[in-house]
Amino acid sequence: MFSRKKILVVEDNPLNRGLLCEILASDYDVLEAENGQEALDVLKQYKEGISLILLDIVMPVMDGYTFLSIMKADPAYSSIPVIVTTQNDGESDEVAALSHGASDFVAKPYRPQIILHRVASIINLRETAAMVNLIQYDRLTGLYSKEFFYQQIKDILLRNPEKQYDIICSDIENFKLINDVFGVPTGDRLLCGIADMYKRRVGSRGICGRMNSDQFACLLERRDGFTEELFRTATEEVNAFMDVRNIVMKWGIYYIEDRTISVEQMCDRALLAARSIKGQYGKYIAAYDDTLRNSMLKEQMITDSMESALAQNQFQIYLQPKYRIEDQKLVGAEALVRWIHPEWGFQSPAEFIPLFEKNGFITKMDQYVWDKTCAIIKEWEVEGLPPISVSVNVSRADIYNADLAEILMRTVKKYNLSPSHLHLEITESAYTENPTQIIDTVRQLRELGFIIEMDDFGSGYSSLNMLNEMPIDILKLDMKFIQSETAKPNSQGILQFIIALARWMHLSVVAEGVETKEQFNRLKEIGCDYVQGYYFAKPMPCAEFKELLGKQEHSDTEEFPAEMKYKGQASE
Repeated sequence: MFSRKKILVVEDNPLNRGLLCEILASDYDVLEAENGQEALDVLKQYKEGISLILLDIVMPVMDGYTFLSIMKADPAYSSIPVIVTTQNDGESDEVAALSHGASDFVAKPYRPQIILHRVASIINLRETAAMVNLIQYDRLTGLYSKEFFYQQIKDILLRNPEKQYDIICSDIENFKLINDVFGVPTGDRLLCGIADMYKRRVGSRGICGRMNSDQFACLLERRDGFTEELFRTATEEVNAFMDVRNIVMKWGIYYIEDRTISVEQMCDRALLAARSIKGQYGKYIAAYDDTLRNSMLKEQMITDSMESALAQNQFQIYLQPKYRIEDQKLVGAEALVRWIHPEWGFQSPAEFIPLFEKNGFITKMDQYVWDKTCAIIKEWEVEGLPPISVSVNVSRADIYNADLAEILMRTVKKYNLSPSHLHLEITESAYTENPTQIIDTVRQLRELGFIIEMDDFGSGYSSLNMLNEMPIDILKLDMKFIQSETAKPNSQGILQFIIALARWMHLSVVAEGVETKEQFNRLKEIGCDYVQGYYFAKPMPCAEFKELLGKQEHSDTEEFPAEMKYKGQASE
């Protein structure tokens, strides 16, 4: 149901003011003021919530002309139309009123039908002009512009409170890449084709709009469910009319249940649903629901808390022991981060690490871990514990930092440690993104004395040719790869080949995620060097690891060789 429009009557004569209120009250909410000053006070309260002002000219305190001059000079009120009322219907008074910014002029005594018609006409003219100013249509696609689309949804929802509606939004994966590779004209043709597809499929059952560059939306009356098949065929239709192939579209639905939130929020929720399935092969549609909402709220809470959590040392270093297979002795550790929040308790790394990688905070987190790890190693050294090295993660974002080598060297020098105390774990997939830059960066780190581990080897990214180019010292086999390969007979798996290849390239091999005796025996049989996993020990607080380390004799803790030859010297 539409809310009634508000009209402000400014008139010092109680009888005249009462008569105007009586004429207008059946169609409008009427506000009253006895003079120009009172009218300004009412304006400050309601601003553009007032649709029109009926203004007397001759009044005490502040007359109508002074009020008009002040009001029209203020951008907050200047667009509100004003009809001037006066006893004198002379041309000079009418010209004076219009020159001060009035929209129309009526003489007393008031004639109800004339008043009502003029008020309605001026309000309609104002609203029409405002709507036109929104620029109703997107120039490229012909769909509603975002602003006008929002306004249309608001009006439809207000006019039809008994009907149920849904908002569907779509997003093209990697649209910028299409523009970059095939050119802007091709990208524009794709956008126009998607707009035409929206028009055909929505028809008269709803309205369509272009939200942003490659984001479209429609409002539809609720129908009996939405299927993956429906949106798969829509995506295929888009691919069919383009020279470009493999265009991937993701769709999100917001079922409008809460009409108290803004239309902008409704569309944002549909887009968030679409983004939630980004990168998921064969998944075309997702609906905004409590699960997604809670996930968003959780992400926002984490984002809001991460800086203060780092400053307050809420992130704790846990260490997972590494063991030498030959004699099952403790020889090293991997540093892992755990978040112990004072209110939320223990936070899973699976929740906050991907978010930190996405928002860029991972670089601060990694530097924090490097510093804390070096402090721990130094503490062991001062207390006379056996010397040991620890592996730390170096994320993709770290590698692209031009100051990476300087930051790492500054960290180890701060604690007077050799770079070989830190093993730098760089995931296998990182080498495929910009091989030349990454290889140059890693080679520099290796020449400075850091030991380089290729993490998650076997997760399916690198070729043997790439492996031959990469400056690394240690292969760290992927957990899932270990679990699948150790389940196969020796004759069918490739683990033995990888171990032999590592031997030829003078690389040590670490297997992570070792959970059973059978896995351990298989790795020992084929000549793997080191293992870590729950079969030996889970990640533990530093104090617990320190106790474990204290039980070892110095001779038992010969760590991975601190100096290794480059693979290019393998034939020597």
